[in-house]
Amino acid sequence: MRERLFSELPEKVIRYLFEPAIENEMERSFQNMMDVNKAHLSMLMSEGIVSETAGHTIMQALIEIQAAGVEQLKIGHHLEDLYFNIEQGLIDRVGIEVAGQLSIGRSRDDFDAVVIRMNSRDGLQKVCKLVLKLRAILIERVDDYCDLDLNGYIHMQSLEPVTLGNYFSATLHALERDFTRIQKALQQSNVSPLGLGGMAGTAFSINRDKVARLLGFTDTMKNSLDGIASCDYILESLSAMNIFMSHINRLSYDLYMLSREEYGIVEFGDADTVTDGMMHKKKSLITAEHIKAKSSHVLAAVVSATHIPYGHYRGLAGESTKYFWGALNEVEAAVELLLEAMQTMEFKEPEMLERASDHFSIVTELTDLLVGEARISIRRAHQLIGHLINHIFQHQMSFKQLDAELIEQLSIQMFGKRISVPQEKIENALRSVTKVEAKKVQSGSVSREVKNQLERLKHKLLQDEIWMTQQVQKNHWSKDKLKNNLRQTP
Repeated sequence: MRERLFSELPEKVIRYLFEPAIENEMERSFQNMMDVNKAHLSMLMSEGIVSETAGHTIMQALIEIQAAGVEQLKIGHHLEDLYFNIEQGLIDRVGIEVAGQLSIGRSRDDFDAVVIRMNSRDGLQKVCKLVLKLRAILIERVDDYCDLDLNGYIHMQSLEPVTLGNYFSATLHALERDFTRIQKALQQSNVSPLGLGGMAGTAFSINRDKVARLLGFTDTMKNSLDGIASCDYILESLSAMNIFMSHINRLSYDLYMLSREEYGIVEFGDADTVTDGMMHKKKSLITAEHIKAKSSHVLAAVVSATHIPYGHYRGLAGESTKYFWGALNEVEAAVELLLEAMQTMEFKEPEMLERASDHFSIVTELTDLLVGEARISIRRAHQLIGHLINHIFQHQMSFKQLDAELIEQLSIQMFGKRISVPQEKIENALRSVTKVEAKKVQSGSVSREVKNQLERLKHKLLQDEIWMTQQVQKNHWSKDKLKNNLRQTP
């Protein structure tokens, strides 16, 4: 590729650009590159562009190179990338006249573009499977904890009781949307640009659709400039993963905080926690701390994935996608760590019930009671509850000491009239279970509604699992088709 240049590449250019790029491609791209080579050659032979004799010679050499593995490939970093190293390995086996025919009807630009899309497809499929696995585990938890009371927090202070089942259901609804976004990003990735050359296509009568099918793509790119330059599917994938990681971050942070001594309502097994040499009583969920940090890495990858000009350039092939591959790894690590922690997660039901019943989370139910029973405006009810809380603080009382007489006394002081509420209804309102079950609104936290949500969540999970199974089957089909096509190639 440096035929018209008289100078050798500087050692620092090779060290900082080409060496790391080739090493990463060896790990990530070798198998897909070889499949692209074989599919493209198969098409060239079936279309009569490459002769049967030359085609079989090239194919046999490609099969040998792939079977030997990338470790056996003689790497020359001065050749700039893995594409040319594979080409050189082919030349060493069959000679330049025969090997050169493999490049008919394509360029390095559309070759790189199709390999990046295949790598992206592989990574996103793995993420999709992990999201499905996480959803399945959480659905089991909703079943287990459908009726268990949990304090709901706003501004880091308890607001009102919900159920743990409702909390996990909320997370599941978010993860369901995450799957849909990643699914669409995967579909956008699964379109082939191969055969579009550098930017204007090729004069050879190639069959792009045939190669796309052999490689498992659902379609071909419909514009040559767009096919080579498009990078938006990377941004779409990163954006979907970034939103997903924000939900993972929230879930892991909540579990982390609820496991702290100040809350003490969830505990994780010793295998998922660490202690401190100076603080032996400390037990921290280390995985949650790492998950929180990993979400920021995915956000950083979104910022780095930019591509402006039409046409291929080194930034698109290397720099713009560099952190995308790391983001895929970070998402995988975060989900696997979270799944590991959830295997040993146990909730302390007595402590949860006590906290849900003995905090300010019950005052909103008292407000509703005043509005419903005493027929006062919600604004006056808020005023009365505010003074009631101040009175409890000033006299160092417990909410359990609150009674109808105190409400009457304060209402006279504030409004000049007695507001009466039956004592048994006050006691009923102070029970968290009663408060949760009173919220019978559709999609609310009452156990019946959570169970309804669970049935819909299970149904959607099943649909998504079927879709994922079909994608895996299509992958196997395309690989089998490629193998069979190689045997049948004239």
